[in-house]
Amino acid sequence: MLTIVCLLLTLVTTTFAAEPLVYEGEVHLRNVRQLTFGGENAEAYFSMDGKHFVFQASRDSFLCDQIFTMNVNGSDVRLSSTGKGQTTCSYFIPGTDEIIYCSTHDHAPECPPKPDRALGYVWGLHEFDVYRCYRDGSNLQRLTDAPGYDAEAAVSPDGKEIVFTSGRDGDLELYKMNVDGSSVRRLTYTVGYDGGPFFSPDGKYIVYRSFHPRSPAELVKWNDLWQKQMVSPVRLELWVMDSDGGNQRQVTDLGGASFCPYMHPSSEWIIFTSNFADTSRRGMPNFDLYRIRPDGSDLERITFSPVFEGFPMWSYDGKYLVFASNRGEQKERGETNVFIAEWME
Repeated sequence: MLTIVCLLLTLVTTTFAAEPLVYEGEVHLRNVRQLTFGGENAEAYFSMDGKHFVFQASRDSFLCDQIFTMNVNGSDVRLSSTGKGQTTCSYFIPGTDEIIYCSTHDHAPECPPKPDRALGYVWGLHEFDVYRCYRDGSNLQRLTDAPGYDAEAAVSPDGKEIVFTSGRDGDLELYKMNVDGSSVRRLTYTVGYDGGPFFSPDGKYIVYRSFHPRSPAELVKWNDLWQKQMVSPVRLELWVMDSDGGNQRQVTDLGGASFCPYMHPSSEWIIFTSNFADTSRRGMPNFDLYRIRPDGSDLERITFSPVFEGFPMWSYDGKYLVFASNRGEQKERGETNVFIAEWME
């Protein structure tokens, strides 16, 4: 998921004035603090006790994403993944000192090749698998072994189940499995992409993003990219379903790329990232944070910056919001860092 940030990067190394921490109109954010400085840092997720984050970053000597943990004040950053391959989509296992993450390291120690941009903006569906380990990286266990893409994983609040995206049956669908990797069950069956899932904090629902081809031309393009093991994420809508896969219903119909949905502890709101309102006609679309009710009503814009905002998650008590952004202090133009804010209703 971090690869979507790369839309916004320009590789210029010089000294830059800091972007603001807060922009006019951001009434739900108070006391915004920058937690990381330098590199590409994103997808930071709270531990259930609210004391730690697990996140992915290309920083220090790593050329592609690895998994790190840190305290909620940004201190004590530590590597959790192997340092090999590319990683994505980490999450704490509630009630334990363990995390899950997805990685290509068992298939190749180097970073996977970047997709051919002549095909447009596409993601490569590399040979990711889902892993489980302690926060310090010890006791690493591989949980999936199907050929192809197994990634975009998150853990249920009771710590018993993992929901993830897989191409194991010839399409990108959502699956659940027990936290030890056993008992894999398929949840979605619509042609296209279903991915990026998260359980609601009460465990009753799963929110996710989808692209389902609507025309013969879209289906042809989807099948062509699938044969190349790629996916184009330029149009994604949000969906929600019961945690057993039932009652699937579409939440948004905005026409842009909407992703990273996360449900408030009250289950009354879904916060997410989208570029649907960007009318700047720049070469690279801008993304901001929005929230919407699970029935698709009361859409509200949360951030108002001219730079990238994404990957939001409310803390389990709903008092804080963590997100990634190009705002704040930067060592290189366009770098992405992790921020935390007090959430104001």
